[in-house]
Amino acid sequence: MSNAENILKFYRSLSIKAKLPPGVEVMNPYQDETAYALSKKFYQKFYNDTQPRSFIFGINPGRFGGGVTGVPFTDPVKLEQIGIPNDLKKKVELSADYIYRMINAYGGPAKFYGDFYITALSPLGFTKDGKNLNYYDLRELQQAAEPFMLQCIREQLAFGVNRERCYCLGEGKNFNYLSSINKKHGFFKEVIPLAHPRFIMQYKRKHIDTYIHDYLQKFQKP
Repeated sequence: MSNAENILKFYRSLSIKAKLPPGVEVMNPYQDETAYALSKKFYQKFYNDTQPRSFIFGINPGRFGGGVTGVPFTDPVKLEQIGIPNDLKKKVELSADYIYRMINAYGGPAKFYGDFYITALSPLGFTKDGKNLNYYDLRELQQAAEPFMLQCIREQLAFGVNRERCYCLGEGKNFNYLSSINKKHGFFKEVIPLAHPRFIMQYKRKHIDTYIHDYLQKFQKP
């Protein structure tokens, strides 16, 4: 099977069976026919091969990026710009804006996605009171979701992946958690932290080029 077929099969089968804290709802774009159809076009366009990639782990999908397009860190505007037209509301998502600036600096979507696979520790998102919720925002949520997240990593490793190193979007809680479970389960030899796109766009916007340079330098690490 191609990477695209494996990825799409994986996403289509996702569900969280654990009992979550009161008020927490799961956001599953892959059960939405529009989002799934768009993600299918994306993965067939960029992953229709059997070449291994390096993993980049985000936190979990947000409502205005992967939560509506089915593609991590890709909002409807960016999706259209890379050749996948869509009828979604053209709302720009900050993290997607940074990621695609970085992708273009790397050499463009075809080159970047040929080398990397962006996923998340929880490929499904969470909301509470209509707002995005990170898996680590509530200890009870992190504990409940951990078996699901571990299983997701194991299933994706079966695609064929560079296990020498992976990259983590977020130098704080996401990195600490991924490092902890990686140390316990030995998924990768090394976890390399990257500043989270939202942090950059909210607090360090004047230094975007510096952060992009840092990403590219870490990607080139032998």
